[in-house]
Amino acid sequence: MQPFIHLHVHTQFSVLDGQASVPALVDKAIADGMKGLAITDHGNMFGIKEFFNYVKKKNGKIKDEIKEAEKAIAKAREENDDETVAKNEALIAKLNEKIFKPIFGCEMYVALKSLHEHVDKKDTGRHLIVLAKNETGYHNLIKIVSQAWTEGFYSHPRTDKEALYNHREGLIVCSACLGGEIPRLIQAGEIEEAERQVKWFKDTFGDDYYIELQRHKTNKPGGNTDTYEVQERVNPELIRIARKYDIKIIATNDVHFVNEEDAEAHDRLICVSTNKFLTDEKRMRYTKQEWMKTQAEMNEVWADLPEALTNTLEILDKVTTYTIDHKPILPNFPLPEGFNDNDEYLRYLTYEGAKRRWGEPNEEQRERLDFELDTIKNMGFPGYFLIVQDFIRAGRERGVSIGPGRGSAAGSAVAYCLDITQIDPIKYDLLFERFLNPDRISLPDI
Repeated sequence: MQPFIHLHVHTQFSVLDGQASVPALVDKAIADGMKGLAITDHGNMFGIKEFFNYVKKKNGKIKDEIKEAEKAIAKAREENDDETVAKNEALIAKLNEKIFKPIFGCEMYVALKSLHEHVDKKDTGRHLIVLAKNETGYHNLIKIVSQAWTEGFYSHPRTDKEALYNHREGLIVCSACLGGEIPRLIQAGEIEEAERQVKWFKDTFGDDYYIELQRHKTNKPGGNTDTYEVQERVNPELIRIARKYDIKIIATNDVHFVNEEDAEAHDRLICVSTNKFLTDEKRMRYTKQEWMKTQAEMNEVWADLPEALTNTLEILDKVTTYTIDHKPILPNFPLPEGFNDNDEYLRYLTYEGAKRRWGEPNEEQRERLDFELDTIKNMGFPGYFLIVQDFIRAGRERGVSIGPGRGSAAGSAVAYCLDITQIDPIKYDLLFERFLNPDRISLPDI
């Protein structure tokens, strides 16, 4: 059996289109012995953090075992115990094979011309699978997707060839499903234009550009049979073009749900998405083949083109592992003259606010404020409070309706003195301690 991983996968973050949860996809992939998985939601990267966190959790136990084996090796070397060293080196190699690799991606919508140009609303962009090969690629992917939402949105978040070219470093690109540019040109009989665009992608991304093939043959009641007929017409031309320009082919399955039996639930989800009744004969239908097929199932579908399966492992090998975790990033708060840092200015504003609230603070109030201010400083969040008080003050000055405050800092005397909240936490014996857990910090609701 040829090894294989899925590189075209939609989760529930492809809203009202994908029906698969991130944990369920990862669990099934691992259980089937797959070495990794890409998620490529439509136009967004909303599921990336959950994906990263869950894979990190699944790999945690294996990495702990690797650390223990490394300690054993270090100790054995001190004792000149070559047998133990060899045994643990073999164990580490075996454990490393079990590490599951997440691949961060997106199925993008590529505008016909410029992402800034608004044309026919039916032209919602040509699909394109874009994967991050490394950390540089991940940041470039974020830039492209963000721009697609902030500048290119027109029915869908759209990018264009210019953006792809400008941020091409560290990216792997696949030609996508029948909605991709190359398959659409082939369907329209524009073979020369299809080859011209393939050459552009090849010139831009080199060996990191792949021609993608799909086969969704179905005998499921209510399944779309037209899709497979089109795929059978398009695939030979895709293969011919790939051979002509020395581009490798990959097989994907356009995953939208986890298991075969989930097809009916997904069919109903599409009815909700398109606002159609289940009994509507003309409604949108999928092939009901869009489940996360096992390696054995994909080998059966692609028995005549095993290279399309093994090439997915080539992409996996190209992808490096890196962390997307980082400390909170807060905007810089501009300080007025006379103040050297955020902590100093926050303390000043807090005590000025305390005088407005209570008059001259008494010992209990001062003790509470000093405790909170020291905690906020030690956690690195003076700027956080300054920013929040600034936009709430601006809102109130403009007559915006703002509530008394909820969230992690609702029991903060500092927040009360800054007018972020409107309920005296000392008078009503409210606790500040919840704020001490940085994992539960959230902006006070307004």
